[in-house]
Amino acid sequence: MRYDLTDLQLFAAIAASGNLTQGAERVHLAPASASARVRRLEEAAGAPLFERLPRGVALTPAGEAMLRHARRVLSEVALLDAELGTFARGVAGVVRLFANTNAIGGNLPRDLAGFLAAHPQVDVLLEEHPSPAIVSAVVAGAADVGIVAGEVGGPELAFLPYRADRLVLVCAIGHPFASRGRMRFAETLSENHVGLSADSAIHGFLLDRAREAGRRPRIRAQVRSFEAVCRMVSAGVGVAVVPHSSAAAASATMPLAMVELNDAWGSREMKLCFRREQTLSPYQRELITHLTLIGPAGARAV
Repeated sequence: MRYDLTDLQLFAAIAASGNLTQGAERVHLAPASASARVRRLEEAAGAPLFERLPRGVALTPAGEAMLRHARRVLSEVALLDAELGTFARGVAGVVRLFANTNAIGGNLPRDLAGFLAAHPQVDVLLEEHPSPAIVSAVVAGAADVGIVAGEVGGPELAFLPYRADRLVLVCAIGHPFASRGRMRFAETLSENHVGLSADSAIHGFLLDRAREAGRRPRIRAQVRSFEAVCRMVSAGVGVAVVPHSSAAAASATMPLAMVELNDAWGSREMKLCFRREQTLSPYQRELITHLTLIGPAGARAV
């Protein structure tokens, strides 16, 4: 079937808000028109994409699959607009950088700021994706450089160290978990959780880890940044899993307890990746060198 970009934007907006009316408002559609578009999408898919709840909607398994592909299509369209726009402004070079939520919510913005200040003629088009999707994008040439975590890779790619971080549980100071030194993620799933929006990479990652434990987390609230997650947690809304770097920064200004996770996947050794056979442009090479110099392992030849 043919997919309309407005339908995909609407679908992603509803998934992010968990509410059809709010999703329709985000893409400037009337609720009746939005409802009709969703019905057509579901008829074309041959399966319901949303589970209708008393207060809003939730994605079905088919809807989660649709969201992954819709995000990819919409990000490619946004990338096309952004990259062509840079040339219209006379920019000399563009680097397409895909990174996971951990990097974007941690040190990467500050690290990129230094590079961009030193290279005013270069634009970096940054997108957030899960690590497996980043690997696929770099292999396919949709991204020039990726920042990934975990055991991902392939023979077509070269990897260099970037930074290390780990995922931790945060909870309010008075929460029963606050006195725990360490615990497993599965033990937290009986509690209300605060998370990032449904279109974030880490949201999908944690849903997958919950499914592996045979559970589905109770997401009480979803927000757009790790700082907002920590504020909700400190107010007692629920618990959350966030990068240690984000939790440490937040705990300096709000009452939070951090609990280590025993799960092996909690350790996040972040790496830069690019195609082995790729002829790096000077700007791509300089960005990679800049980021590896910042990392604790130091620079390596690129």
